[in-house]
Amino acid sequence: MSKKIAVLVTNFFEDSEYTSPVQALEEAGHTTVSIEHKAGNVVKGKKGEAEVIIDKGIDEVNPEDFDALLIPGGFSPDSLRKHESFLEFVRHFDTEQKPIFTICHGPQLMINAEVVKGKKMTSVSQVAIDLKNAGANWEDSALVIDESGLITSRTPEDLPVFNKAIVKALEK
Repeated sequence: MSKKIAVLVTNFFEDSEYTSPVQALEEAGHTTVSIEHKAGNVVKGKKGEAEVIIDKGIDEVNPEDFDALLIPGGFSPDSLRKHESFLEFVRHFDTEQKPIFTICHGPQLMINAEVVKGKKMTSVSQVAIDLKNAGANWEDSALVIDESGLITSRTPEDLPVFNKAIVKALEK
């Protein structure tokens, strides 16, 4: 059954951490919706390899309309985490125990939403201390799956196992 996945993204995302999971999800028959400040904005990856035309503005969407959340890494999560509307959106997925998929610096958005305490997670090494200080149980693994449905990975090198795990999670 096809699922609808929200993707929170803005400029300077890690190119492959957006393109690779989105491609895997769409090839599995799911729909992805890119969400930023305003529909129609064009956001660019930090390596200049990817460009995304935003489908919906954060004020146009209701998190109840989505089955899962994808937060790519790069500088995008750090930029989005200062906006309460994005934090509220993330909190909904945590409260409702809907799957959250995030990689690299993506957990920064979750830290500011205050939803990492007690969760098993991984991230790029630079974010590890922030996750630990926020109460997460951080581990240095290519893939970490928390009982809440949270799936995390560290870097673009982990994308093959990350993509396989997120597609499998949506089969349930």
